Amino acid sequence: DRSGQWSVVSCFLPLVSNLLPLSFRSSSQLSGSHGPGFAKLNRREGAGGWSPLSSDRYQWLEVDLGGRTQITAVSTQGRYGSSDWLTAYLLMFSDTGHNWKQHRQEDSIGAFPGNSNADSVVQHKLQHPVITRYVRLIPLDWNPNGRIGLRLETYGCPYNSDVVSLDGQSSLLYRLSPRPKQMTKESISLIFKTLKNSGTLLHAEGQSAHSLTLELEKGKLLLLLRQGRSSSPDSHHLVSLGSLLDDQHWHHVAVEHHSTHLNLTVDKSTLWVQIPPTFTHWDHSQVCFCLSRCGIPLQSHLLKNFHGCLENLVYNGVNLVDLAKQKDQRVTGNVTFSCAEPVFVAMTFTGPQSFLWLPGVTELSSTATSVGLQFRTWNKAGLLLTFNLPKQGAVVWLYLSRARLHLQILKSGRAPLELSAGSALNDGQWHSVELISRQGHLTVSVDEGEGATAHASPPFLVTTGSQLFFGGCPAEGSSQDCMNPFKAFQGCMRLLTVDNQPVDLIMVQQRLMGNYSNLQIDMCGIIDRCSPSHCEHGGSCSQSWSTFHCNCSSTGYSGATCHSSIFEQSCEAYKHKGNMSGYYYIDVDGSGHIRPQLIYCDMTEDKTWMVIQHNNTDLTTVRPSPGKNQHMAHFEYTAEEKQLAAVIGQSEHCEQELTYHCRKSHGPLPSWWVGGPGAGQVQTYWGGAPPGSQQCSCGLQENCVDPKHYCNCDADRTEWANDSGLLTHKETLPVRSLVLGDVQRPGSESAYRVGPLRCHGDENVWNAAFFDKETSYLHFPTFHGELSADISFLFKTTSSSGIFLENLGIKDFIRIELSSSTEVLFSFDVGNGPLEVRVKAGSPLNDNRWHRIRAERNVKEASLRLDELPTATQEAPADGHIHLQLNSQLFIEVSASFKSGTAVSYTIKEPVSNELNRSSSSSALPSSISSDMTLRAENVSLSFRTSQSPALLLYVGSYHREYLALLLNKHDMLEVRYRLDSSKDVEILRSKVRNLANGQLHAVTISRLADAVSVQNNKEDFNLTSDVEFNAIRSLVLGRLDPELSQLASLGFTGCLSAVLFNSISPLKAALLHPVPSPVIVTGPLVQSICGSNSANPYAAETTHHLSGQSGSVGRGQPLVNAIRSDSALIGGTAAATFFTVTLDLLLAEIALRAWGKWADCTTNDGAKAI
Repeated sequence: DRSGQWSVVSCFLPLVSNLLPLSFRSSSQLSGSHGPGFAKLNRREGAGGWSPLSSDRYQWLEVDLGGRTQITAVSTQGRYGSSDWLTAYLLMFSDTGHNWKQHRQEDSIGAFPGNSNADSVVQHKLQHPVITRYVRLIPLDWNPNGRIGLRLETYGCPYNSDVVSLDGQSSLLYRLSPRPKQMTKESISLIFKTLKNSGTLLHAEGQSAHSLTLELEKGKLLLLLRQGRSSSPDSHHLVSLGSLLDDQHWHHVAVEHHSTHLNLTVDKSTLWVQIPPTFTHWDHSQVCFCLSRCGIPLQSHLLKNFHGCLENLVYNGVNLVDLAKQKDQRVTGNVTFSCAEPVFVAMTFTGPQSFLWLPGVTELSSTATSVGLQFRTWNKAGLLLTFNLPKQGAVVWLYLSRARLHLQILKSGRAPLELSAGSALNDGQWHSVELISRQGHLTVSVDEGEGATAHASPPFLVTTGSQLFFGGCPAEGSSQDCMNPFKAFQGCMRLLTVDNQPVDLIMVQQRLMGNYSNLQIDMCGIIDRCSPSHCEHGGSCSQSWSTFHCNCSSTGYSGATCHSSIFEQSCEAYKHKGNMSGYYYIDVDGSGHIRPQLIYCDMTEDKTWMVIQHNNTDLTTVRPSPGKNQHMAHFEYTAEEKQLAAVIGQSEHCEQELTYHCRKSHGPLPSWWVGGPGAGQVQTYWGGAPPGSQQCSCGLQENCVDPKHYCNCDADRTEWANDSGLLTHKETLPVRSLVLGDVQRPGSESAYRVGPLRCHGDENVWNAAFFDKETSYLHFPTFHGELSADISFLFKTTSSSGIFLENLGIKDFIRIELSSSTEVLFSFDVGNGPLEVRVKAGSPLNDNRWHRIRAERNVKEASLRLDELPTATQEAPADGHIHLQLNSQLFIEVSASFKSGTAVSYTIKEPVSNELNRSSSSSALPSSISSDMTLRAENVSLSFRTSQSPALLLYVGSYHREYLALLLNKHDMLEVRYRLDSSKDVEILRSKVRNLANGQLHAVTISRLADAVSVQNNKEDFNLTSDVEFNAIRSLVLGRLDPELSQLASLGFTGCLSAVLFNSISPLKAALLHPVPSPVIVTGPLVQSICGSNSANPYAAETTHHLSGQSGSVGRGQPLVNAIRSDSALIGGTAAATFFTVTLDLLLAEIALRAWGKWADCTTNDGAKAI
């Protein structure tokens, strides 16, 4: 909340309903009664809303809120009493009515879902509040049986701010006099907007000449900490954040200074910056916004003053702009307390079909012609401009190739004339291009000559002709003469000139001049997909207009985002692959943030040892030294601290040999060593003894050479004694230093050796769990992975199918399953619709042998690998949802057993539809909707096992007595029944598959889109004839129905249901998890079970093991709801004695969350052991 006056909760006032008609504008209107002023929510004046003259994607409706306002939500509605409504739209914001900025969800999603009828209201709460004066809505799709129709409302609250303009010459200086007392946290925050890609925003320095500078360079924000006036690289600290900050939109910057670090924030990204000790405290005495006012000559530092607007400039809680307004003596300068808004109308070429056609100059000059433009893009290639020379029979192309500017003129019968200039023009910066033909001399210049100039003297006159095409050509078949042998341009253009006359792009937008297609005019829609970078582990990011690429070379990681380590996590894993002893790179946390390191693997024994050396493993002799009472040794290990801790933590056993020989000594007890994680702790026990015992192994075994002592060396004998042994307590390892006392006595002598750290047994590889009951399960804290997640495990089974694991959110899910005896399926949905990755094996996987599955999902793609087969991948949508939002438990094959009287009824409270109806609200709870929600499509999937027929598997009913039912008929065949028109008879779709009530596990998937229905268990297709809309969805029922709902009520269901999914709703999971508030009512006995089991009694006694410390089991016939916490995850297995070894690596944003499945040895009450 930039205003500091309203919370997000209270900032929810209707903003449009009281506006005058003059506050509304539109691209066009169908008639006077369809004007934009009638587009107010729930109003019926005029024709009941706005409708444009034609329904296409170039229409728009605009609202002027009268001043800058904070927007928190938008609601839409169709035109009253009509068939006109939007099904998807774009939302644009602007402070001036120009230079529009598209609002995006998750920084990538542009489209907002619209309405399904003319009267219901669909509201979207913005993930982040927006400050704007103008709101523009652009229709993308609408009811195919109607036209564009709209009523809308925006919600928010007033916004007030303090603004100043800086024109590159104006200045503002704040003197901190007297210097305030030292604060625990110091901060600077401001909001800025500019069209210049370089300039110094702020410079603060003190008496010690230590300074802090915030500077724009090529649209990125640089933070520079300088020690003194030195220009030495050692005297400053530089970090960079943000990108494309020269777009004339407001950007928020904050610097928080803590004792050892800074937090630098630009918009939604925050960078943690470690700072040198010399910058521990700020001693700023002045803060300036014009470098010359700070006594810094611009030329000597190659810096520029900032040119743009600043807002809400706050230093340690003091609003500097407010002080300047009050003419406070601490603030001096000459600024304007408003924001000057230069207008540059840009246009965005969004795709291969984008082009702009302009008429050429009607009266051709015989001596000179010119064309100019500015562009910015990430693409290395694309057509900027083409036109014909009809009198010469030639054609001119101005285009990008390999990020350089090229001019080519092709005339029949002559060799092509070619010029090139500039380099690296795909850097996302604005670049100017000018083509000038004057008196037979042709010139092409880039960035006003700074990017090079090329000249030529063609033997013919070059003029712009009658028409010019920018960016591309019209589709084939058009009457216009345009040919493009190059790629179409994707990017932004502005400041077009023809013969030194500026092109009015607003007239082009209004179709008053020229023509265009697939252009967004009055905005630049460029996105930096590498800021912040999704490339992990130091991978370098490069991009084009529509995607990004990670270069993972030399990182030790692979995959689309450099997420997966190419190295194993332990020596145990290398041995499992058949390797021999030697040095190997070990990545102890897999895809986590700990770097791989070279470690020796000793595989010569039965156990596989990881051996980590240090700087002194030789036997060291210590003799008396005059004036020296102690001998100290410090040990530096070849592994980093984080890797040491991880190796020790994940190993079953670690040891380190501590050898100590002595004579004429009072022994090791006047001595000590330091060991353990971090800096370690003082330890006074020695090899073979327990921590804290102050003994050696002989004292523990009661066989020391002198029974009065607990160590052999304490006996003070002239012959050599030995107190050597192994240190085996992991919490005290590794040995970090050793201090020996009693080294000054004449004649005393000792020798010590600290061996390398040796560990064996990888608990992340062999953490298997054994399930010999169909209802045995484990549960542990929930895993979360939004941007990147990888899952790997080993399995062996005799079952031909089954779900390995599944995790659901409100709409998102992730699932891995054995879909057949030879195929593994990885499916997920992050909001773009379900996606699948499949790997098919050449031989059966239910061979009771170990098989390895590795699955990864990131913002760029999903991948699945089975054993050593080639990896299968599925690319993610370029501009789709990227955050995987899971909030339920993690399950492996979650199923439930039903008896004849069991019923699970799920009351539907949110839209469950295709991807266009996905809500953009960031709320964790679904919001209620009106009862007239309509579906034109649904996806149903479930697995079942029963011996009953007829039997009702699933029923979805509506308030209008419409329904969908899945059932087995009396012939043991599947029927899908649709009644989408209550005035007509039910339509029955019968599958040809028989014997479905044979007590075996069967999987069914039903998909409908309009009138097309697909039953995928046998790949059968059907068509509905009555209707295509499922209106007013009310509830979903499994098991026995209420007799009032349907004549199918008497059927019921006895058996096992598993993995039931209706669009994004999982009623069985909701029943077993018992969410609060609960949309589920359970009647009769419902017991969690495993449908893959062949057990004849699904109600066998349940065996549970609770890792959370919560104990208890559920009695026969009771719903399994209270035994599982809402913050836990569950792993279950089948009666086929399946072993599961699961390792989950989840990454949130750019922070690795290592979540290993570890638990202690324990035996459940039936003897089954979790290892």
